[in-house]
Amino acid sequence: MEHNDDAYLDQALIGGLEPGPISVVDYDERWALRFHRTAERVRQALGGNAVDVEHIGSTSVPGLAAKPIVDILVTVDDVTDEAAYLSALESIGFVLRVREPKHRMLRTPEQDVHLHVYEPTDAEVKNLLDLRDWLRIDEADRELYATTKRQLATQRWSDMNHYAEAKTEVVLAILGRARAWRAGTPPRRKPL
Repeated sequence: MEHNDDAYLDQALIGGLEPGPISVVDYDERWALRFHRTAERVRQALGGNAVDVEHIGSTSVPGLAAKPIVDILVTVDDVTDEAAYLSALESIGFVLRVREPKHRMLRTPEQDVHLHVYEPTDAEVKNLLDLRDWLRIDEADRELYATTKRQLATQRWSDMNHYAEAKTEVVLAILGRARAWRAGTPPRRKPL
């Protein structure tokens, strides 16, 4: 999300803030299977309206501790053209949770899968994929990220978005190394 203050969240979230504990657990190989099954259902429902469907977030990184929620990136030609994808995703059980100018997020009623809908050229798509790909190969940043998430999960949050915002400094540092790696430059590590 671009803004995580409560006033912004009141506008972007469908259903309001959801306080509750954050659970970070050890990596589970079943997450990849959940992604593949869900991705196939999404592709079938959307047909040609899905430009791409990718497994993102911590559950997409083998060995990384995560909230047990599979995050999926779905790219569409025009995120504001909800008629092209929203009812199709709702027909397979997803519920709209977030409506932002450049992003929609839908989730299962069980809240075990989140679909993040963006346009392919949105900068956030590159960020999500670069972060995922880097964490898949860099053990030090994978451990840094897991430790950060576990520490933050011990706190009480008025909404999961506040927990996500608290990770920003670490995520940006890791993303900087991911971008350097992607550009072919050796990543430099600075203490946080």
